[in-house]
Amino acid sequence: MLYFIAQWFHFAGLANLVRYQTFRAGAALMTALIIGLIIGPRFITMLRAKQGKGQPIREDGPQSHLAKRGTPTMGGLMILISLVASMLLWMDLTDPFVWACLAVTIGFGVIGFLDDYDKVTKRSTKGVSSKVRLIAEFAVAGVATWIIVQHTGTNLYVPFLPNTYIPLSYAYYPFAAFVIVGAGNAVNLTDGLDGLATMPVIIAAGAFAIIAYLTGRVDYTHYLGIPHVPRAGELAILCAGIMGAGLGFLWFNAPPAAVFMGDTGSLALGGALGAIAVAAHHEIVLAIIGGLFVMEAASVIIQVFFYKRTGRRIFRMAPIHHHFEQKGWAESTVVIRFWIVSIVLALIGLSTLKLR
Repeated sequence: MLYFIAQWFHFAGLANLVRYQTFRAGAALMTALIIGLIIGPRFITMLRAKQGKGQPIREDGPQSHLAKRGTPTMGGLMILISLVASMLLWMDLTDPFVWACLAVTIGFGVIGFLDDYDKVTKRSTKGVSSKVRLIAEFAVAGVATWIIVQHTGTNLYVPFLPNTYIPLSYAYYPFAAFVIVGAGNAVNLTDGLDGLATMPVIIAAGAFAIIAYLTGRVDYTHYLGIPHVPRAGELAILCAGIMGAGLGFLWFNAPPAAVFMGDTGSLALGGALGAIAVAAHHEIVLAIIGGLFVMEAASVIIQVFFYKRTGRRIFRMAPIHHHFEQKGWAESTVVIRFWIVSIVLALIGLSTLKLR
């Protein structure tokens, strides 16, 4: 909205600052952060009053988690409100990538909200059927992929090799949808401890803010040997908004958490990261930067696969963060060490920009 207003005045005077994506990225981060901090206390009070007993806690999980009973969930709504408000305020709304990523963010947020609502009202940890959830997620991801492909093409670019890509043609559509859905569910599985998913999402968003900005600049893409995606730089503002909304939420989600993100937030944020990676043609790099999320999802797949075939467990409990809790690590130890892993993986992912 502010971009339109500044454009109307031909970017005269101070309005010229709005022309620059770097300025709007910083403004989007601060806007989302401030909105989150302002609405947080009353929003949490409202959730606590509406939900009563809060999010259901697994009886077979770590015993320390039983003390979290009564903590409200659906805190992801705080993230979505501050993020979407910041996006609409600072982004160029004529950019098709904005609407594709916004569709995924809100669409996955709605799916997660329905799942959270089902859990809270039925006092169960099961929620909406996984089959129904996946169908809805792939439908949303499919629409976003179609919008993105109209402006980027269907090539899968390989990191570490300059201007090297695999032409996937029509196979790119299901692949890109899988990336978006996989990212959403991987972040969802990671969201099991106070602050565990929030900070790695912020770190990944920060890395992709750099990637999106560089991808949108023809001079930098030529120098670095990475794919040039016109107008992708606008997604750096979305990434900054995710960082601001995440920091605002982390203020209340830091141990001991006053509110849980729930599927409402984790699905939305993970899906947004997946959509950004697809739009910027850095899908494989997402698996590196978001390696923590990949590890969490892989631990669940491995656990289920081996248990169904052998009756034995590879991990004491899945996802893997619970495995370390069962080994005696304190919750704060798991969280901080996983944050460190996320920072290292983000740096490795960013190194692919130059190592080509």
